[in-house]
Amino acid sequence: MVDARPCASVAVGRPVAGPFTYLLPEGLEGALLPGQRLLVPFGRGRALGFYLGPAEPPPNTRLKPIAQLLEAEPALPGDVFRLLAFAAAHYRYPLGEALRAALPPGLARAVEDTPVTPEVVQTAVATEAAAGASLERAPAQAAALSYLLAVGGRAELGELAHAVPKAREAVRRLVARGLVKLERVEVQPLLRAGFGQARPERLTAGQEAAVQALTRALDAASFRAFLLHGVTGSGKTEVYLRAAEHALASGKGALVLVPEIALTPQLVGRFRSRFGAQVAVLHSGLRERERRGHWQALRAGRVRLAVGVRSAVFAPVAALGLLVVDEEHDPSFKQDEKLRYQARDLAVVRARDLGAVVVLGSATPSLETYENARRGRYEVLELPVRVDDRPMPRVQLVDLRHRPRVRGEAPPALAEESAAALVETLAKGQQAILFLNRRGHSTTLLCEACGQSVCCQHCDVALTLHLQPEALQCHYCGATRAVPAACPGCGGSLIRLGTGTERVEAEVAARCPTARVARLDRDAVGTGERLTERLASFAKGELDVLVGTQMVAKGHDFPGVTLVCVVSADTGLLLPDFRAAERTFQLLTQVAGRAGRGQDTGRVLVQTYNPEAEPVVRAAAHDFVGFAARELEWRRALAYPPFSRLAAIRLEGADPAKTAASARALARLLARSLPPPASGVRLLGPAPAPLSRLKGLSRWQLLLKAPQHRVLRPVLDAAERALASLPRGVRGVLDVDPGAML
Repeated sequence: MVDARPCASVAVGRPVAGPFTYLLPEGLEGALLPGQRLLVPFGRGRALGFYLGPAEPPPNTRLKPIAQLLEAEPALPGDVFRLLAFAAAHYRYPLGEALRAALPPGLARAVEDTPVTPEVVQTAVATEAAAGASLERAPAQAAALSYLLAVGGRAELGELAHAVPKAREAVRRLVARGLVKLERVEVQPLLRAGFGQARPERLTAGQEAAVQALTRALDAASFRAFLLHGVTGSGKTEVYLRAAEHALASGKGALVLVPEIALTPQLVGRFRSRFGAQVAVLHSGLRERERRGHWQALRAGRVRLAVGVRSAVFAPVAALGLLVVDEEHDPSFKQDEKLRYQARDLAVVRARDLGAVVVLGSATPSLETYENARRGRYEVLELPVRVDDRPMPRVQLVDLRHRPRVRGEAPPALAEESAAALVETLAKGQQAILFLNRRGHSTTLLCEACGQSVCCQHCDVALTLHLQPEALQCHYCGATRAVPAACPGCGGSLIRLGTGTERVEAEVAARCPTARVARLDRDAVGTGERLTERLASFAKGELDVLVGTQMVAKGHDFPGVTLVCVVSADTGLLLPDFRAAERTFQLLTQVAGRAGRGQDTGRVLVQTYNPEAEPVVRAAAHDFVGFAARELEWRRALAYPPFSRLAAIRLEGADPAKTAASARALARLLARSLPPPASGVRLLGPAPAPLSRLKGLSRWQLLLKAPQHRVLRPVLDAAERALASLPRGVRGVLDVDPGAML
């Protein structure tokens, strides 16, 4: 029997497939709008739900009624709702959970909440006495004050609390010392003058042309996509600022996405200095009330400019007319769990839906973006020279293949050319960055007798030796163990091979004993306050040498740096990932770009065992176009993106045999679902994943390739159904447009 009462289709905010059908209570028929939050019975309790539209009641099913309507208007604006619906369908994730995750704390819970209207924000302002203050014995206060000075002398307390743990107590003590004062600033809906860094009077010719092109596009009020391709130090941020100024002055909103906001206080500071309280900074580190306040200020249109990390692509910016993705090539724009979306791509989708302008900026664009520009889908804006006509740094390759070696000992991390350049740089009173994308002291302990490495018991990787504190550590599962005196297998002597940042730091300290050396990696700056303090200290010239992982390549502007040394250019080249060469080129170019951004010419030394490798040679020549041409030729021949679309299917389980059998069974099922060969759809695998055992779980992988995403859809439908019925103990995930292939 079919229930004749009106029904609703509801997406439930749980990671379960849907939608679900509920009865509409009296009075709600015809009164609901798509996206409105509901309270619905689910299982033995209640859950947050989202109204999708009317539904036909399923036959022979007892339906439950909607328990409560939680709001008069949808929490998510229409364009964000449409974007999330697209993302959930494209990336194969439950819509209700995607909608729930896009909401701020409070609204994401299945309870009715009182709206927050944050018209006033509390702001910390550095006083004149702050510049020369000495706070060596108060690290939390020093970190808070350093961050404050780095972003122009003024910051909202919530922003400070995200960047610097314990900032609220530190600020209270700074106020007592007279180094900081607190102000309550009213959030105004109009653009107003900011603080700190001045607006440049003159632009380079490239900047001027880019700003004019973006201004015309914003005035046209139709979808336009731009690639802002500018060399490092060419002033891309100022172009973003001018475009945002025009958007806001025209009554439109603007959204700027950055890879990692905790690593770019200078960028946040520049937007704060230009737009003041008109900027909402979106991240997960704010208190719940503050996060919700920022979100609702955007939703209500009181604030129309948002700066945030990848999740901010779902920010409810009113009248959104401009979207910017800074460093669009950065892998962190791809989320690797739950809703596995690519924020850069969703920014383009959102702009197209709204008829807005989207700007993708980078010195080293992703090959997907570059190919879209070559095909005319994106318009290219070039910034070929640095601001103030500063020259690009000179790059020298240092061949490590023929260095003398002592048997049983690893060679020094720095070759003689690099060590001499460092000594010369420090003698001139200049700063240096030493880059190595490996933490720890030595990457492996190897037995001289049996040749075996000391490996993790839970993962198929060698343990890394750390000296601070001394232990062996797995960088994948976090397991640690004491350093053995001899080989656990045969009792032979162990030698330390491979180089990490700890070892580089120790070598520099020994070679240059008067230099002020610090390390910037996850071990050395495990907290926000240490990270902020270290970056600020280096920016102020209180440190001479910064040894770091890819943290040092994340868009920082250090005018005093004239030498960059890449300790090993080969770290990422041998990874089993088709993007290995691209990522190597990007990382080398980005870290090299930290040199010579001030008045003095920069110099870059790149140590490598592969001096003829294409990405190394092209990065040394600042030749993105040449690298891209060769890499795209290879990608086309092997049908990899941007000339195909990929979907990865990964299985993991504690039982290796059951996991392998499940992967083979899934491959047979998918093979029967493939369209005719003429469609171009291919199935690769199953095969053990490059990291075949991780955190105690056996891992297998399958890869689907197709010329367009649409021809993959039937196969992905079959994969979803199969993954839902895997045997107990085996878990599977479907990753559309995967990032790293590990």
